[in-house]
Amino acid sequence: MATGDQSRRLRSTTALILIALGLLLIVSTAAFSQERRAKVRISNAGFTITALPLLAAKDWGVFGANGLDVELIVMSPTIAAAALAQGDVDYVAGVGPASVAATLSGLASRAIWFSSDRISYWLQTLSQYKTLQDLKGKKIALSGGVGGTNHVALSIALEKGQQLQVLYSLESGFVEAALLSPPHTFGAAKKGFQKLLDVGAMVEMPGGGLTTMIKTIQSRPAEVKRVIHALQVAKDEVRKSKPKTVELIMRLLKMDKEAASDTYDAFQTTLSPNGVPNRAGIDNLVRSLQAQGRFTDRKVAFTEVADDRLATEVAKELGYKMP
Repeated sequence: MATGDQSRRLRSTTALILIALGLLLIVSTAAFSQERRAKVRISNAGFTITALPLLAAKDWGVFGANGLDVELIVMSPTIAAAALAQGDVDYVAGVGPASVAATLSGLASRAIWFSSDRISYWLQTLSQYKTLQDLKGKKIALSGGVGGTNHVALSIALEKGQQLQVLYSLESGFVEAALLSPPHTFGAAKKGFQKLLDVGAMVEMPGGGLTTMIKTIQSRPAEVKRVIHALQVAKDEVRKSKPKTVELIMRLLKMDKEAASDTYDAFQTTLSPNGVPNRAGIDNLVRSLQAQGRFTDRKVAFTEVADDRLATEVAKELGYKMP
């Protein structure tokens, strides 16, 4: 029969063993949970305001909450297409002329989610120019080149406003107007440039999104849905939480508080409500390429460039009313 001291030692030893087993179980569960996270590599052309939902999903732990271990990689669109084809990255955080051109050139990829469904660009001019008619025959500076997204977006906006022909010049030197996006729009305003036309308000064209390979959609649909879900949840949080998002912009995009606040106000108006790729946006991207003389011999169908099925499923699961 065990003595009192032996019984106490036995109980103490048993308690220590149970504690050790408990700690081992906790560590093992955590390791197993970490191991089960899908490792995903997403490329982005640059960490700018258009990448805000992507940065928010990473910084705020939304990817992790969706079972994803995400690595963000800065990569030019041209290199990103090759990396996607070779499996070096799983997703490209963007839907634009470069990604659509890669698809139409034979890359078996599709646009699967929209961050924004309009671009944030203003046509800004000096104060003496009051109307679009005043700019007829003048020079307008814009980035991206003739036939690029900005050029085509401006052309579409002008067609919707007034039937005018505006001469474009990408040459350096004095210009009477410029097509700018936040935060540069606010700096230009401080220098005396006024907003003459909100181009994005008149043109449906994605300002960011997600592209992946068809084989990824087909072989890993659950993972793809988790990526879309995380991005959409982060985007919703961006829309709802200005102070939190302004802090993120200041910290990651290196803006002062005033610029970050103004940029947020402009950017949040461009966000796609449900993230589902729309036909108008894709059509305008194709048009931007055809304006460069590319793919002009074919009529491009929406399904050749985009696959909206998984984004639609996610939107429904999140409670969006879908048509």
